[in-house]
Amino acid sequence: MRLTYLLRILVLLPILFAIEVTGYGQTQLLNVSYDPTRELYRDINAAFSKEWQKKTGREIKIDQSHGGSSKQARAVIDGLEADVVTLGLGYDIDVLADKGLVARDWVTKFPHNSSPYTSTIVFVVRKGNPKGIKDWPDLAKPNIGVITPNPKVSSGGRWAYLAAWGDAYQRSNHNEGQARAFLASLYKNVPVIDAGARAATTTFAEREIGDVLLAWENEAMLAVREFGANRVEIVVPPQSILAEPPIAVVDKVVQQHGTRDAAKAYLEFLYSEEGQDIIGKNFYRPISPKAAAKYAAQFRPVKLFTLQALFGDWRQAQAKHFADGGVFDQIYSPSR
Repeated sequence: MRLTYLLRILVLLPILFAIEVTGYGQTQLLNVSYDPTRELYRDINAAFSKEWQKKTGREIKIDQSHGGSSKQARAVIDGLEADVVTLGLGYDIDVLADKGLVARDWVTKFPHNSSPYTSTIVFVVRKGNPKGIKDWPDLAKPNIGVITPNPKVSSGGRWAYLAAWGDAYQRSNHNEGQARAFLASLYKNVPVIDAGARAATTTFAEREIGDVLLAWENEAMLAVREFGANRVEIVVPPQSILAEPPIAVVDKVVQQHGTRDAAKAYLEFLYSEEGQDIIGKNFYRPISPKAAAKYAAQFRPVKLFTLQALFGDWRQAQAKHFADGGVFDQIYSPSR
């Protein structure tokens, strides 16, 4: 009898411990995101938590993890238990789908190709733009120090590479040889290649290395706000690439955690008017017409071309440009 009692206690202990850790019914999510979204999701999490408690009567705690987008995807594959991923480019979610972590049709699970906002790549230069950097060809000129993240691991670095290639490819009347030569000259001007967008901003603005930073549009605006318009300023090139950072529920993890409903509601909140307003406030381009109109003045005009128009899809772009032995590996050497 006593042995039976002890066995029951041992069975119940993990359950009692779980109840205590989760705060008597508190839901907990982990959002694994790309490098420069810390401020965005800090604000989103606070607003969603209030909304969730109002609707369900339960508390929710949302943790964040940030880094280079491809490194983050790799971390999830290696066991980081993300309930949701909000990454910088579609290929990183394709990789998760290939591993059975995310639905293969993830792109159809939420509106706008599962991208709740868009962005682009712009230039950040020193106050007064002493090197006169105005357009993509200027980045390949001698004595121009270009700071950009590593496109092998950073979504910001990958979008910057594709923006530069796309401009050169169109400017040369679709001549791949000239586009390759331009990218080789550009990356020859890169003295430091960081693993993520936020690290690249630190290199440029705090360590004061380089003449121009290739940055996410929102990261550029944050840099001006943080470091001051007396130190840095933004140059928007005539054309750049339309970046669509995607989101997804990590099905395998939410199934284990029992958090599917909360994870889905969290990502759906990004499309709500409140979520879209927070997105615009954090310098991302909202897809809601109302929020887009409200924040239109903070975005300078720029002609945007799409990934699909020049590169096909992400799998094609990855295989050609960023896979081991691809174009980037062929044109860039850290020893240069």
